[in-house]
Amino acid sequence: MSMEETYRKFLDAYSIYYNIDETGEAPFDATAVFKSSTEQYFLIRSAKIAQIDTNEYVYFAKRDHLTASELKELDQTAWERGLENITPSSTHKSSDVILILFSDNVDEDAKALIPKLKHSKTYKFGFQGYSNYKLAVIGSGEDRCLYNGQGRALKKLVADILKSN
Repeated sequence: MSMEETYRKFLDAYSIYYNIDETGEAPFDATAVFKSSTEQYFLIRSAKIAQIDTNEYVYFAKRDHLTASELKELDQTAWERGLENITPSSTHKSSDVILILFSDNVDEDAKALIPKLKHSKTYKFGFQGYSNYKLAVIGSGEDRCLYNGQGRALKKLVADILKSN
């Protein structure tokens, strides 16, 4: 399966629950946003007990050849843009920033760098939520999928998307 076909599979899978923007601001090819708000109340809506907001901001990028310097740039840009979208409040639980890269050729330096790329942030000591960063690099060959520490949570999702028709 080509890189473009794999990329399309991911966009199709994410479009079920996420709002996809394929215009993508450089250096990304597409972005996806998921927002969820849950309310808990006692007997009637006016007796609200809690409201919980969770968000995910996903950035997709295709590269023919991924170098360590380009990976660092994409990593930093995704994290910064993701944080720009977050508005901490008493109802905010979490907002994750996810970067999914597609590349058939990944430098050895970039492969070694992937597990080391990590970001996290808490707002008001966690009382107004937190943000984590997940990274997945999908390519071809024996190292088909590479993840950072938080990105390992994406393994099952990535495997399911790659197996789907």
